[in-house]
Amino acid sequence: MIHARKQKSLAKCHTLSHESRGSYDSRAEEAETAEPRSRPAMQTPVLVLNASYEPINICGARRALVLVLKGVARTEEEQGAVLHAARVRMPMPSVIRLLEYRRIPHQTRALSRKNILLRDRNTCQYCAIVLHSSELTLDHVQPRSRGGLSTWENLVACCHSCNRRKGNQLLHELHDMKLLREPRPFSLHTSRHIMRMIGHSDQKWRKYLYY
Repeated sequence: MIHARKQKSLAKCHTLSHESRGSYDSRAEEAETAEPRSRPAMQTPVLVLNASYEPINICGARRALVLVLKGVARTEEEQGAVLHAARVRMPMPSVIRLLEYRRIPHQTRALSRKNILLRDRNTCQYCAIVLHSSELTLDHVQPRSRGGLSTWENLVACCHSCNRRKGNQLLHELHDMKLLREPRPFSLHTSRHIMRMIGHSDQKWRKYLYY
């Protein structure tokens, strides 16, 4: 039973850190299984820099910790909170930098639920309510039942209430529902803009984003 649990933790750690190629480190497992009281800090966004200090992504603090513990990245700026686990005590990162340079293709990101929600900033595109990702759905602006495709231009973040109210209707058939903004592909420009929006009040981020 103990062996099976260890294998499960190992698989989870590798899933969270595809960039990692090093051997399994028990400290990373502890970061993944920290006490619930550290969850809020684990969910905070962390700015990811390339080895050249170029901002390339945003990830959750949990993933950032795994990358640091695996030796894939180093902490450049700290949040102020500290992770406490059985054998680990380390500051929570606010900005991390990859230790090896990664070539980032200048093209549209992969179409996925995560990227749609990131593009729309976890905001329902009909009623403007901001929710946790687990409380949002994806809506096809032109319903699939009426020929709509799963594309950047036809998918938006949507709360459950608006999704039920819209159903399989087109927007011009509804008088009280309109899109906040026209959905567009998630480009490099969009990504940088979101980084600045998320980090505009954090002085630790600003020196990497405004240059």
